[in-house]
Amino acid sequence: MLKARTFLLLAGALGLVAACTSTDTGSSSQATAPASVGGSTGTATRGTVASTNPALAETVDEVIEENIDKRHLRSVIVRVTIDGEEILTRAYGESMTGVPATTDMHFRNGAVAISYVSTLLLMLVDEKTVTLDDKVSTWLPDLPHADEVTLGQLAQMTSGYDDYVIGNTEMNLALYADPFRQWTTDELLAYAVTKPLWYPPGTGWNYAHTNYVILGLALEKITGTPMAELLEEKVLGPMGLTNTSGNGGTPAIPEPALHAFTSERKGALNIPDSTGFYEESTFWNPSWTITHGAIQTTDIFDLDTTAIAIGTGKLLSPESYQKMISTDLRGFGEAITGCATCAKQSEQYSYGIGIVTTGNWVMQDPLFSGQAGAFAYLPSQKVAISLALTVTEEAFAPDGSYTPETTSNAADALWREIGAVLAPDDAPPLKK
Repeated sequence: MLKARTFLLLAGALGLVAACTSTDTGSSSQATAPASVGGSTGTATRGTVASTNPALAETVDEVIEENIDKRHLRSVIVRVTIDGEEILTRAYGESMTGVPATTDMHFRNGAVAISYVSTLLLMLVDEKTVTLDDKVSTWLPDLPHADEVTLGQLAQMTSGYDDYVIGNTEMNLALYADPFRQWTTDELLAYAVTKPLWYPPGTGWNYAHTNYVILGLALEKITGTPMAELLEEKVLGPMGLTNTSGNGGTPAIPEPALHAFTSERKGALNIPDSTGFYEESTFWNPSWTITHGAIQTTDIFDLDTTAIAIGTGKLLSPESYQKMISTDLRGFGEAITGCATCAKQSEQYSYGIGIVTTGNWVMQDPLFSGQAGAFAYLPSQKVAISLALTVTEEAFAPDGSYTPETTSNAADALWREIGAVLAPDDAPPLKK
């Protein structure tokens, strides 16, 4: 079961409160009922206006409605804009039983924050404070392999470090045993950096949360400033993200909060397949997900702003922006026996610097603890798609693993279908 769990945080989102069986699942009809449209309920007040293309909004709405049953979605919050103009901002389904999802709800942004950290790195490159070729040992001399790995290799996931999450049974068991645990970065790295590298740095690719924990520590050393302050001053503030916060390093989520539920601890707790198990995970501690100081909550409006800012390279020089969205790794890398995240890059998924390129789109798609999300941007047509969603108990197989409809990240699959409607002549590749 642990192998089936996908932790693309960075991934980062989480939750709390164990609740066995399906007391909060909601019915299919509840899941499909739209909870709020634009700002019509009075809850979504951050610049929501009438759609500039009602026909296109209706088509997107139909795609989402079709996916709610197909992918066992409990709630969906979506915002779609084209060239900054409103197409659709809407919430569907329930946050908790009897509590509709609304467009002003907050949720964890997980791997979205990786794009902020990589933006910060590239800003420091633009300022000539560092280069991507600088060795990590300059700032973290005691870290294993630090004299072999560069800042750029950390940012592009080509360092060779093992991942402390995906495929790491020992860490997963500890995480599932106490989902409220406050992890330190030393504890996380201990599961990965003492192991041999999967390949000589720069010669392969594997997704590893390890890279961005190390990169965060290095950036703090480089600047002499805590990551939370760095991001607020240099990235979040300049991007105009008024509702994205690290919440003081706590598991708190500002109200109103989108609640999440999951069955993924079932195997680790040795609960029989025949026994129902679906627990609240909203406030599980997210301290395991990424470098501390970049573990955040956000809302759908800030996610849309992020999609546009990252997708256009708002804070970067043209040279650094091209490095961020580079497709140079397509065809690079390979699967390695024993490495759960080593893979060959492709048109469907290739890593730039802190961002995924897929076709001509750029995106991030966090998934963990029953909550999934995505932002995607098509630079040529200025299309931005932002999603946050939760899933019902039916999204999980009897052993607690995700079903085929959801294991590849339901938010990732959904935004791709929406993208095909919005830009049919430049649709994102569908996952095979």
